[in-house]
Amino acid sequence: MVFLNGKFIPIGEAMVPVLDRGFIFGDGVYELVPVYSRVPFRLDEHLARLDRSLAAVRIRNPYTRQQWREIIRQLVLLQPHEDQGVYFQVTRGVAKRDHAFPQGVEPTVFIMSNPLVNPARELVERGAEALSATDYRWQKCDIKSISLIGNVLLRQLSADAGAAETILFRDGRLTEASASNVFIVRGGVIMGPPKSNLILPGITYDVVLELARAAGLPLEIRDLGEAQVRAADEIWVTSSSKEVLAIVRLDGKPVGEGRPGPVFKRMFELYQDFKKTVMRTGKEKAAA
Repeated sequence: MVFLNGKFIPIGEAMVPVLDRGFIFGDGVYELVPVYSRVPFRLDEHLARLDRSLAAVRIRNPYTRQQWREIIRQLVLLQPHEDQGVYFQVTRGVAKRDHAFPQGVEPTVFIMSNPLVNPARELVERGAEALSATDYRWQKCDIKSISLIGNVLLRQLSADAGAAETILFRDGRLTEASASNVFIVRGGVIMGPPKSNLILPGITYDVVLELARAAGLPLEIRDLGEAQVRAADEIWVTSSSKEVLAIVRLDGKPVGEGRPGPVFKRMFELYQDFKKTVMRTGKEKAAA
């Protein structure tokens, strides 16, 4: 079952008009909320990010925060899976093809939920490979836009090579990866680029920062040059689905010793413990 414009229906019956601006222009935004043991994780933060994205592209939010919560709760209960990834998107709606915003149009809301698939244990233990590429996407990467062709093309570079991610550099500085945030470790210090219009503010990014600070791990948030990244002892990518994943080869060359490093292993343990004690039990107010 999926949710489309106020109704829960089988996915085979879900249809959107071809003049929907999401189809014509990619004119919309989206979110993906991980669900552990049927508890949405940090739903308030995801909905706040949705609010920011909608405001940035001037699409009216069609639901209150409580309405979003109730719709997502019902959809999660309709699925057979304990762990899910709830994807929802809002487009500007259906109108004749014209670049200017149409007036008096209702936004289109689509929500679906699929099994949440995290990296296999073997991949976590051996680490993953990544390629690098120039970040040629637009200048508003902090908006979670459904116009993702740039990310798609960049991710396909690594997919074609059998790698897990494409790490992006713009003007000689690290931004993020095609579908992840990026951290490095040098001399035992975790480093990550600051949030900006060139980086999507990841919820998992924030969790990593919180866990590092709580555990007393050295942490620096600052601009990182490409040379610093390539000389790093460890590289990680983080996202709702990848969680925290070590990159052990970049562009065919080993990162550090070519295997997941000690700081990654510590962070992975912290993340798994957090998932068990907080995410799955709904202790946070956002999961209430």
